[in-house]
Amino acid sequence: MTKDTKRRENDYIPVTVPFSAATPAEELEVRESAREIPAWANRCIWTDRMLNALTVGVRGGKWHALSDKVESDLNLFTSARKVVGKKGAAGVDRQSTDDFAEHEIDEIRRLRRSLCDGTYRPRPVRRVWIPKPGSSTERPLGIPTVCA
Repeated sequence: MTKDTKRRENDYIPVTVPFSAATPAEELEVRESAREIPAWANRCIWTDRMLNALTVGVRGGKWHALSDKVESDLNLFTSARKVVGKKGAAGVDRQSTDDFAEHEIDEIRRLRRSLCDGTYRPRPVRRVWIPKPGSSTERPLGIPTVCA
């Protein structure tokens, strides 16, 4: 099976992303493809501003920052739910995922504020040594903190 065959089977429809002036016929095609964007754009990742940039274009034709994705409330909440769901060990701050879950909304708001104003600094990773399966030696394991 070739790539082209696979694309047809999955109903893959390419979307045109305009970065320059277009003829009226091309503009119509772009407007039609812009209506298809919400069908594949994951709302946890793509902000309204980013979706608008796909249809209108981006200055200079390049994305300049990842911060729109990272600072998104929905993305932060979804990421926090994944971390809490794993029930991991506490990092250097000794805060467990259960403790984090009790104040999750406040923690996410605080994290977003520090990301937006540029004061976010990741905490050190706690190092523990765990035994290697089938061996008497140990290997290092890094455990990050749950919150910022």
